[in-house]
Amino acid sequence: MVNTKINLCGTEIDNPVIPASGTFGFGYEFAALYDINVLGTLSFKGTTLNPRFGNPTPRIAECPSGMLNAVGLQNPGVDKVISTELPKLFKVFDKPVMANVSGFSLEEYVETVRRLDTVERIGWFEVNISCPNVHGGGMSFGTSPEMAERVTRAVRDVTKKPIIIKLSPNVTDITAIAKACEAGGADGVSLINTLLGMKIDLKKRKPLLANKTGGHSGPAIKPVAVRMVYQVYDAVKIPIVGMGGIASAEDVLEFMLAGATAVEVGAENLVNPYACRDIIAALPEAMEKYGIKNLTEIIGGAH
Repeated sequence: MVNTKINLCGTEIDNPVIPASGTFGFGYEFAALYDINVLGTLSFKGTTLNPRFGNPTPRIAECPSGMLNAVGLQNPGVDKVISTELPKLFKVFDKPVMANVSGFSLEEYVETVRRLDTVERIGWFEVNISCPNVHGGGMSFGTSPEMAERVTRAVRDVTKKPIIIKLSPNVTDITAIAKACEAGGADGVSLINTLLGMKIDLKKRKPLLANKTGGHSGPAIKPVAVRMVYQVYDAVKIPIVGMGGIASAEDVLEFMLAGATAVEVGAENLVNPYACRDIIAALPEAMEKYGIKNLTEIIGGAH
């Protein structure tokens, strides 16, 4: 009998598979398809202080072995998430959930986390620091170790719940960002967010996405993600949530051997809405195939 349980920042969950924010809505939408309580947990749609309509269309583009998206953090704002979206989720999901938070200033991150902190069923905060800091010349929080540490410290001051900082791969050295987050009090890091990409419309002779650039996700980015998880594991002592092109139970094992404690499944949910359920169901057989009795024993096992 294999054991798929893992401990994520102090909370034991049934398995390491988590739908990634932005690819699973607020969760309850998928409950019409299958019992989402099979999930380890879920990271619900990225939430900002104020409502956001998102970017103009087109904002999705297919590409070989993946996709580009420039949705632009469309969400109803934190107050509506608390009053409307989370009650719907809690009717169909009985486990702690992960709140994905985005912001455009230090103050927005802090206030959004402060309001969500009142929701008892939120077990972790996943703080997305790859959004532009418009109060700092447009620089992204996630591309500067100093800014990454600042936002981590600021959020740390308003919650006692575990904070997992979501890192951007669009940097020269992701380990420097991860170390800064650890120094700022992060309980964990999640990586990688999407890689910056572009697609040109040959007929119109201009970028296909209205935003011009978008985030590249899917199987094509998996080797980059595995490499970065491996590097960050050697650089920090806090847990890692790995993501980037995960589509099978074998992918889960690969990320855990690289150093991930848990994983997030993103683009695959948009291709196959049953992806997370199917990966979880296949995990015990994959573990037996590779002689793994307890998942926690293989974390960082490739080092």
